[in-house]
Order: sequence, then C-alpha cells, then structure tokens
Amino acid sequence: MITIWKNFVYAIFYTISLLPLRVLYCIADIEFLVVYHVLHYRRKVVRNNLATAFPEKSEKERKTIERRFYRWFCDYSLESVKLLSISEKQLRKRFTIINSEEVEQCFQEGQSCGGILGHYCNWEWLSCVGIKLPPERVTGLIYKHLSSDTMDYVFYKLRSHNGGTPISRKEILRYLIKFKKEERMSIFGYIADQGPRYDNIHLWLNFLNHETGVFTGAERIMRKMNNAVFFVEMKRPRRGYYTCTFRLITRDPQSMEENEITRRFFQMLEQLIREQPEYYLWSHNRWKRSHEEFDRRYEIVNGHTILKTERQDS
Repeated sequence: MITIWKNFVYAIFYTISLLPLRVLYCIADIEFLVVYHVLHYRRKVVRNNLATAFPEKSEKERKTIERRFYRWFCDYSLESVKLLSISEKQLRKRFTIINSEEVEQCFQEGQSCGGILGHYCNWEWLSCVGIKLPPERVTGLIYKHLSSDTMDYVFYKLRSHNGGTPISRKEILRYLIKFKKEERMSIFGYIADQGPRYDNIHLWLNFLNHETGVFTGAERIMRKMNNAVFFVEMKRPRRGYYTCTFRLITRDPQSMEENEITRRFFQMLEQLIREQPEYYLWSHNRWKRSHEEFDRRYEIVNGHTILKTERQDS
C-alpha cells in the first residue's frame, strides 16, 4: 500500500512537470499570492532573519527582499518538480555551467572533487552538472533523508532523473571509497549551511551578522579523500535560467589549517548572498541555537561534541 501511494504521488508530480515552464511560472505566481498574502508562510521567521542579517537596511528595503524571496521560493518549488521530465536540450539551454574544464582537469590528473554550496538559488538543479562532464564521471548531491518517505521518494527521483547520483550523507564516505577503489572520478555537492543540532556543531563563526554554529563534516570528508575543493557559485540572471560556476578553493585540502575550508566557504557564500539576498533560503530558522547555550551544555573533545555531564560521568 505504501509503495502504491508513493507511486501515485510521484505520478501527480510527474504530470505537473510535463507542463511548460511558462505555465508553471503562472502557477507559481498564484502560489505566491496564497503563500505570502494568505497563509503568511513562515513570515515571522523570514522577517526576523532579514532584520538581524541586514540591520543596516531600512524596513522598506528588507520588505522588498522579503517579497522577492517568496516569489523566488515559489518558482523554486515548481522548477524543482520540472526536473522530473525536463529534456537535456532544455537543461543545457537554461543551466549554464562555467569552469567545468577545471573540474575535468582534476579528473584527468586522478583527483576527484567536492563542491561545497549553500541553500542559494535552485540547488536541486545542481544535480544536472553531469550534462557538461563525460558520462563515465559520477556526479550527484549528498542529501539528508526527508521526514516524509513519500516526498523523499519524489525528490530522489528528481535528483537522479538527469544522471545525478543522490547519496545519503550517512553513506557518502563508503561510496567515495568505493569509487576510488574502482578508479572512477567523482564530484559530489555538499550543502554545508544547514543549522545543525547542538551535538553536531564543531565550529562557531560569524555569518550574516550572527554567531553561527556549523557543520564541518564536508570539510572532513574532503580532507580524508584528498578531493579538490570547489565553491559552487550559483546565480539566476533571469527567471528560468541559472549559472553554476566552480570556484577553486584548494587542490590540497590537507595542507590547509583545520576549519579553514569551512570558513572560506561561509565567507564566499555570504558575499554571494549580499549581492542578491532574495535567492537565499530565509524561511529556515537557522539561528535558533546560541553560542552561550552551547558553551553551557557542550564541549568539543578530540573533534567530537559531547555533553559536559558525559565527560564528568566518565
């Protein structure tokens, strides 16, 4: 019964994806009116995030960003669904990849790559980077299992439809070791700006005017695998079109100081957000955890975050 329900929901989304993008954008315009003006979806979170991230901006400026964010967010939802059926020809027209030659050069020299990115522009479209690389390369996004098994099934389908290989973050290291043994070159995207639980915070840094607890897992994996590290810079020059530029951070991650890759990523991401803030995921309450609370309850020992009471007990 569960499988039948998943396939039914998938069939609905697939049918919607068959609509031309111009029709989907008309639906997105209606969605915006409902989400923003009627439902007020997470408006309090969005406004608080914008107010604290950009205290130097006027209320009028922040409300302009707010409205633009919701318009983009509605576009994002239907653009993502479109991945279920979009043709490679249309993708190549709408999704421009810049500097893939440098990624391929790393492959030619026997070094796999990691792309580090944030929730900026349409990160789901990044699963299409393989359209500019030889077919024997393994490309994909690392993902966290969604709470809804049905929606997780739909998103797995859309992320893999265009040749991408979605892999759970809990399994990525095992797969990377497997690809390395098979001498298969790979590049995977790590979305590294999530708001982790306290016990997954290994570093605090300043990001968008906040003390921010962050993951360092992407950096640790890329160090372990000695991957070339690229910042994935996504932009949206106009509606329905994206560019993806690979900005090299390092080809020798083990030579960099611990956490430096993560710091550089957040610096580059913040610069990108400040240029066009409406394309960032402001509806996520990523600053709900405080450094003070972390210091009161937790400490970092040998790279692991533990409760202070656990150390006392041991």
